[in-house]
Amino acid sequence: MAEEAGMFMVTQTIGSVLCCKCGIPMAPNSANICVKCLRSEVDITEATENLGQSTIGIEGTFDFCVKRLKNLNKVRLVNAEFIWTEPHSKRIKVKLKIQKEVLNGAILEQSNVVEYVQQEHMCKSCSRVQANPDQWVAAVQLRQHVSHRRTFFYLEQLILKHGAAAAAIKIKQMDQGIDFLFSNRSHGVKFGEFISKVAPVKSRHDKQLVSHDSKSNNYNYKYTFSVEICPICREDLVCLPPKVTASLGNLGPLVICTKVTSSIALLDPFTLRLCFLDADQYWRVSFKSLLTSRQLVEYIVLDVEIDSSEVNVGGSKYVLADAQVARLSDFRKNDTIFSIRMHLGHLLSPGDYALGYDLYGANGNDGELEKHKGLILPDAILIKKSYEEKRQKKRGKSRAWKLKSLDMEVDDRGRGDPEKMNSEYEQFLKDLEENPDMRFNISLYRNREYQPSEVPSVADREDLPSIPVEELLADQALSEEEDEVDDMRE
Repeated sequence: MAEEAGMFMVTQTIGSVLCCKCGIPMAPNSANICVKCLRSEVDITEATENLGQSTIGIEGTFDFCVKRLKNLNKVRLVNAEFIWTEPHSKRIKVKLKIQKEVLNGAILEQSNVVEYVQQEHMCKSCSRVQANPDQWVAAVQLRQHVSHRRTFFYLEQLILKHGAAAAAIKIKQMDQGIDFLFSNRSHGVKFGEFISKVAPVKSRHDKQLVSHDSKSNNYNYKYTFSVEICPICREDLVCLPPKVTASLGNLGPLVICTKVTSSIALLDPFTLRLCFLDADQYWRVSFKSLLTSRQLVEYIVLDVEIDSSEVNVGGSKYVLADAQVARLSDFRKNDTIFSIRMHLGHLLSPGDYALGYDLYGANGNDGELEKHKGLILPDAILIKKSYEEKRQKKRGKSRAWKLKSLDMEVDDRGRGDPEKMNSEYEQFLKDLEENPDMRFNISLYRNREYQPSEVPSVADREDLPSIPVEELLADQALSEEEDEVDDMRE
């Protein structure tokens, strides 16, 4: 506008001064010192250099690395960027560009590289275990005096689902049980309380003095909790003592254990009466099973005559019926046929197979039987339907589901017979397929290696019990490498 008016304009020029340190010409500033000399006099990167070997325990993100610089509030961060390093070097380098006001208001800008070192660290509990694996404070010794481990297979799944043993520093498989070792007494007490909620148990505890500081009056103890599980298992045949029979309203005395939780469910297969015994009631008058699931015999059903309508007992459906059965080992060999009364009229039809207890050929020397005068034993008591013949056609095929397992060490006394162990575990898997109530409280996972055949076989089309896909969980918690280590059982 001034040029359009014909006015004369004076061009402004920026003068230069000599640096008071080295004497070179420079643009004037408040300190009258060139940048080179100013950097030699003042180092604003000192705040970040103190953290030049900062240590982090995990692979940090950009924000994490910058926030680790505690003295960064004394300067102004202009820019920050990563500098590439070898992945295996466990080094992270960040280039920082910072500014700070120095002599007489002059603004100085500098760059500095901060190096972070990644180091592995363990928590206090893991460090203690690493130093001495046997340094436990509380031990829970879980035992059941029976001839199989099917109860522990089920308890293992309950423990995994609820994370009850997450605080255990070691789990050891022993003969007739499992030992859980904890670094804190409260963890052992909490685990014992969990077991008492899912199984009828009795327990006792003891402590042993490890060390004593007389000056500070401190005591260190090791605590041992002995937990015994009731020896009555699901599908066991029980002869109740006369006192228990009377206390339960003259139930039985021959009953079947249908379910075991914090109490024992006992079913009279001839009247469909159901009663429950809690842990206190059982341990006051303890008794053992007359026959266990390992003594089941396979029968073939020849004829069935329904005697009652369907009855819902304890969440399960039963129908009383009269049936004619023959032992499979005798079928087509002799004419031995048994006429029995059973509670499985809704499941069994002529031609089906069933598993039951052979009381006709059993050696009845049980002391509880002799206490019941005039008791007439049936020839057989059927327990459940058998699908073994149909499974034979499907043998060798993998399941569409799998289970997790605890990370257990196996004691020399707890190894047992591998074939027997595998057989019992296979029977446990079959029970899960046949009994929806059993798998209600456990988690089943999809087997990623399972590949269903495009053309279903005859066995696939038959009425075989299976687990619906809707009940399976996606295995997202474990990586492929962990799966290769076979920490899950099929």
